[in-house]
Amino acid sequence: MEIKNISVIGGGTMGNGIAHVFALKGFNVNLIEMNDELAKKALTMISINLDRQIKKNIINETEKSKTLNNIKAVVGVENIQENTDLVIEAIVENKDAKLSVFNRLKAIIKSDSIFASNTSSISITELSSSSNRPDKFIGMHFMNPVPVMKLIEIIRGYETSDETYNAIKDLTLRLDKVPVQVQDYPGFISNRILMPMINEAIFALMENVASAEDIDAVMKLGMSHPMGPLTLADFIGLDVCLAILNVLYDGFNDPKYRPCPLLKKMVAAGKLGRKSGEGFYKY
Repeated sequence: MEIKNISVIGGGTMGNGIAHVFALKGFNVNLIEMNDELAKKALTMISINLDRQIKKNIINETEKSKTLNNIKAVVGVENIQENTDLVIEAIVENKDAKLSVFNRLKAIIKSDSIFASNTSSISITELSSSSNRPDKFIGMHFMNPVPVMKLIEIIRGYETSDETYNAIKDLTLRLDKVPVQVQDYPGFISNRILMPMINEAIFALMENVASAEDIDAVMKLGMSHPMGPLTLADFIGLDVCLAILNVLYDGFNDPKYRPCPLLKKMVAAGKLGRKSGEGFYKY
């Protein structure tokens, strides 16, 4: 199957990044949002990120113009092009919300199109249950920031076909990304390893083992991490971290994945990290 037309559901941080990288490589991209304001915001962010690439001499002005011309903003899932070859869902990390989207899409999109989710932790097998095409359903977990990070976790659901996997693997290579095949277990690989580390750092902070700055310094200077776990948690969003930890905790029924009470308290207080202006640090 040749993939030319891409539809990305959701224009937030991940969605606009995914649209960006596909459009830059010459794909026709529909970027679907809930309203005009959100759609315009997504296009503005793509333009800003393209300007960053120009400043770093990664692309030029002509490539920026072509990239933006390859993206069409669409308001409402019901207005998605039925002839799209690949739909990538990149909305909020909530199973019910994602299931609702795929349930609506199955009646619109042609039956041989591939459905993919950018979920960072939710079961691909479960999400495929409402798609009417479990063999053509797959996980494409891009890393943030999408235009910069090379890795894409490709998650195979229980019924994902070899044909679908190979098509998405080849597509990943066409994006100059690195595909890693992962089986469908809670948190996949990236977040199954990352989130317990972040969670333990929050426990260490809650127990006054060290300050946030010193916890991060240990991991940066002692373990050569580019940023400390608490800074990274703020970057990801504490609500997202909590949602992923809950998926791990529920999926494995193992107390080692229990979310730290401090994390739960901060999310309840609206201290979500960079996006709210305050998390473990103030922004």
